[in-house]
Amino acid sequence: MSIPFSSTNYRIPQGFGNLLEGLTLKILREQPDSIPAFAAAYFENLLEKREKTNFDPAEWGTKVDDLFYNNHAFKEQEPLEKCEPGKEKSQTSMKEVTALNESSEEDKDMEENAALKIQAAFRGHLAREEVKKMKSSDLQEKTEENE
Repeated sequence: MSIPFSSTNYRIPQGFGNLLEGLTLKILREQPDSIPAFAAAYFENLLEKREKTNFDPAEWGTKVDDLFYNNHAFKEQEPLEKCEPGKEKSQTSMKEVTALNESSEEDKDMEENAALKIQAAFRGHLAREEVKKMKSSDLQEKTEENE
């Protein structure tokens, strides 16, 4: 006999949710035929970027979560000149991260167009719902007049 409930709680590793959100957004934008193949290519590209720029999205997600809960991750870090020469710094500065996250003008235009389409579709939905309500109230009035 199996027990449907368990007291075991699994913790999601810090930054993992951020990685999955990024993958999900890319999948929704590009609508690939093979999601597993697309995910593999996405994470390969992410690894290459991390090696080249020393920017880790999982670490960034951890910092964002930390900012949300206790605001310690975004305090000023000591400049690179003050670091010991033998140590590499794994965290990037806020300016570097913002520069990496900034989209090109073309991406911003695409996002703006997508937002406009979504808003227009939602407004159309609301208008159709209003028309349905009007039709149903007209139908009720006609049936009341006939009786």
